[in-house]
Amino acid sequence: MPHLNVTTLFSNISNGPESGNLYRPFSVFSVLTLTLLAMLVVATFVWNLLVLVTILRVRTFHRVPHNLVASMAISDVMVAGLVMPLSLVRELYGRRWILGRILCQVWISCDVLCCTASIWNVTAIALDRYWSITRHLEYTLKTRKRISNVMIGLTWLLSSVISLSPLFGWGETYSEEALACQVSQEPSYTVFSTFGAFYLPLCVVLFVYWKIYKAAKFRIGSRKTNTIMPMSEVIEVKEASQQPQMAFTVRHTAVSFQTEGETWREQKERRAALMVGILIGVFVLCWIPFFLAELITPLCSCDIPPAWKSVFLWLGYSNSFFNPLIYTAFNKNYNSAFRNLFSRQR
Repeated sequence: MPHLNVTTLFSNISNGPESGNLYRPFSVFSVLTLTLLAMLVVATFVWNLLVLVTILRVRTFHRVPHNLVASMAISDVMVAGLVMPLSLVRELYGRRWILGRILCQVWISCDVLCCTASIWNVTAIALDRYWSITRHLEYTLKTRKRISNVMIGLTWLLSSVISLSPLFGWGETYSEEALACQVSQEPSYTVFSTFGAFYLPLCVVLFVYWKIYKAAKFRIGSRKTNTIMPMSEVIEVKEASQQPQMAFTVRHTAVSFQTEGETWREQKERRAALMVGILIGVFVLCWIPFFLAELITPLCSCDIPPAWKSVFLWLGYSNSFFNPLIYTAFNKNYNSAFRNLFSRQR
């Protein structure tokens, strides 16, 4: 069986013919690759839509932190519904854009908006989990609701600023001669967009998980057996005013507080910490190749093969598929809500 080089993953898709003919036969491997990408688009859309429908239909989900999950699901379903299909069409034509300037600008704006919002929504969920674990006494339901709404508003505001800036002259996204449609390669915009969309939230989530890890480690270290030792003396009490005399003794015995088993709150915090860790890990693995390439290419004039650009881009898109899977897998309430939703449909 011939060895498959990773670079050939999108080779038949990414390398357009020099003659300008955009229509060409595909190899079996290319058809298989495109089919898998189409399945990824459908699965991402359906799974995130299912999360949104569940949140809307179940009344207990109409509060924090489910508003943050809903915001993340909205951004991810927009990635699957607005961004990934047009990206798949571009792959079909060898990474050439045949849909014109206006649709190119709409696609790039939606791409940057939805992907940036998805990344910042992950950051907001990590921050919410961090505060609920480390400051659960001060982080009341009212405070949590106010802060989560502020984070959602800031997420979509920052994402809009980053995505709409090229429309006001900060770089060019479309080239009619080369049939190219891509994020603005202006170096100043590249630094602004990559740091605002990825490197800043990356620093936040890594710091948050480090603090969560330290808090969990401290709690494990402090869970010891606390014992009140008995007093050696015996206290005798007599009533001397009247006859007959009454006397009784009181002995102080040892009282032990055993903390060998986990409490309900500790189990909940442990699952939340694990969920945040996996969410952050998958987020980093999916997006860091793309944003490293996006930052390096305009600054050093490096030429990354188109096939690798496609791999990095679709790896980043796949984060929108993993987000709802990770979150719902660690939440028993969602599993029960899904079962109830499907049982009602039958």
